Amino acid sequence: MTDAPPINLFDYEALAEAKIPPVLWDYLVDGAGDGITLTENRRAFERIVLRPRTLVDVSRIDLSTSLLGAPVRSPIMIAPCGPQGELCPEGDCATAEAAGRTGMLMVASGGASRAIADIAAAATGPLWMQLYHYGDRPRTEAIVRRAEAAGCLALALTVDSPRFGRKERSLRTEDEYDWPELANYAGLPAPTAPSIRGAPVTWADLDWLRTITSLPIVLKGILTAEDAELAAVRGVPGIVVSNHGGRQLDGVLASVDALPEVVEAAAGSCEIYLDGGVRRGTDVLKAVALGARAVLIGRPVLWGLAVNGADGVFDVLTLLRRELTDAMALTGRPTLADVDGSLIAFSKLRHSRA
Repeated sequence: MTDAPPINLFDYEALAEAKIPPVLWDYLVDGAGDGITLTENRRAFERIVLRPRTLVDVSRIDLSTSLLGAPVRSPIMIAPCGPQGELCPEGDCATAEAAGRTGMLMVASGGASRAIADIAAAATGPLWMQLYHYGDRPRTEAIVRRAEAAGCLALALTVDSPRFGRKERSLRTEDEYDWPELANYAGLPAPTAPSIRGAPVTWADLDWLRTITSLPIVLKGILTAEDAELAAVRGVPGIVVSNHGGRQLDGVLASVDALPEVVEAAAGSCEIYLDGGVRRGTDVLKAVALGARAVLIGRPVLWGLAVNGADGVFDVLTLLRRELTDAMALTGRPTLADVDGSLIAFSKLRHSRA
């Protein structure tokens, strides 16, 4: 660590860039195509402005909520992302340990550097597992069984990756890196589906998946009212409004711009979460005001992990939670129940670090 400790998530990003090998850095920060959506994920938050109320007793701020019935200390979740073992020897286990210390929920990556059983052993807070389908039901079912055995409380099925987006910055250098084996796929039968560069999944696959497990299945990667309505008809308990951090199809809506139509279409039938571009406590507050129950953060967790392992992740989460606490106090919202659409206005003013 430097003499001047990081005081926000952007500080952690700068420190992490100095420590992470350039080839791996390119992979972690890259967006698809021209990076328009990657940039818009941040700029969209900047166009949303807050309408604070005053003369409210904010001597005590309560961030607590629940996610699919599991109590958590704040509406901030850890998104599935990797390969964390390349950033810290303990990898995903260090992240799980930090999540437990902050009372936040972690969504373990299906592509984690450590097996889900090991991650669960390190976790003291609620744990979900992210799931890719890859068009292969036998292997998918084997992963589900491992998640169940590890005690995961839900599955987060990624639905936006029938093909993996072309991340051009990392395409130029990916062959220069020795990518690690995916721990959760070790020892599984050979794939039965054709080898493709993606993870195709359909509504029929979702219907099948619900017949083989009692775990709640959250859909990660919904951006439209139409898909939210189809999910609601099937009784899906949770939706993550996400464009995969700008890493799939360039030119789609920023996640927070897509949030209102998904919330409206779901009509209270399920919990709605958001990921993409969250870097400030005010971003969390804006998402909640627009109808999200919680947000997920991905890249900043990796920055903390690279800088100082589990303690770095803990600090990243603590900084974001502290900013959210300040923002709620300064807008006159002492609890999350007090946060609603009346908090939000929109502005054409832009101020970007990009």
